[in-house]
Amino acid sequence: MSHVPQVKIPATYMRGGTSKGVFFNLTDLPKRCQVPGEARDKMLLRVIGSPDPYGKHTDGMGGASSSTSKTVILAKSAQADHDVDYLFGQVAIDKAFVDWSGNCGNLTAAVGAFAISAGLINADRIPENGICEVRIWQQNISKTIIVHVPITQSQVQETGDFELDGVTFAAAEVQVDFVAPVDPSEAMFPTGNVVDDLVVPDVGTFKATMISAGIPTIFLNADEIGYTGTELQDAINGDEKALARFETIRAYGAIKMGLISHISEAVSRQHTPKVAFVAPPQPYVSSSGKVIAANEIDLHVRALSMGKLHHAMMGTAAVAIGAAAAISGTLVNIASGGGERNSVTFGHPSGSLKVGAHALCTNDKWTVKNVSMSRSARVLMEGWVRIPEDSF
Repeated sequence: MSHVPQVKIPATYMRGGTSKGVFFNLTDLPKRCQVPGEARDKMLLRVIGSPDPYGKHTDGMGGASSSTSKTVILAKSAQADHDVDYLFGQVAIDKAFVDWSGNCGNLTAAVGAFAISAGLINADRIPENGICEVRIWQQNISKTIIVHVPITQSQVQETGDFELDGVTFAAAEVQVDFVAPVDPSEAMFPTGNVVDDLVVPDVGTFKATMISAGIPTIFLNADEIGYTGTELQDAINGDEKALARFETIRAYGAIKMGLISHISEAVSRQHTPKVAFVAPPQPYVSSSGKVIAANEIDLHVRALSMGKLHHAMMGTAAVAIGAAAAISGTLVNIASGGGERNSVTFGHPSGSLKVGAHALCTNDKWTVKNVSMSRSARVLMEGWVRIPEDSF
């Protein structure tokens, strides 16, 4: 076999929230990968190690889960009043495709730190000590996100005592504000209802709240689909029949939300919408063995990402949870006790998370002004990734 040299591409491996991914500065990419297209997708697939029929990502930077097969490309922003453009690619594990249809809310927490360290933020915006507000334009969904990055002696502060369930070690707290996650011109509830009857052929008919805030999400009641709401990953991820049923529900929900026009299109749109199920608060033991009492949370939420139950909660789905909880009559709002609320603490497999939301109803139309939550982020490794020259 002829010798094929490897190319070196500058990259940074970062954790953001409960996810981690490979971060790139757009201008560091090979020329043909600086624009969207087949070369870029092939490059990212090879970096992550996909498609991998073994589902291990042994020959790449991926971690063989939806939380760890992520890629980020950043550039100085082309938008007024923004610092950086953030493009997110969710790399499939066993299939040869990159899903560009949504954002990763968890990795958003790391975008600010990377942008500062990569010199993408003007120096006059970075205080010697304090908080640097990084104004992010999220390209996948055309939305503004503001990340509040702590700075100590002009450097990003990554260490601290903030604990985030689903992350092993404490770190510095990073507040993430999703500004107007639903544009006034967009329908937060694509069907026009806060609750629908979702008919899924050969599966059943379920009450569903289908909301597009942060990321399009289909919320179901846990008891209607045979769950308590306190499940951990093993209860679902080892059950192929259950996963297939969730995927069917997700596909028919995607049609009802107007995201796809035919059921067959769901296969190539795995990142969105998400499907999640909710239940009223009850005590449970998280995946780390931590006991969480019913009075510590307002409700339970379990969500699936890329066909598997997520180990914690996707940041974008947390935006959807916060928005839905603030709106009376949604399944999320009902599970949390109903009424008006501007924040909610929900239980997930790894523990709990608090998310705040400010929702308004004008002329019978709901909008969300902002959703905020605290995350953390840290550089794990920096240098170059290497991939064979003929792989992209």
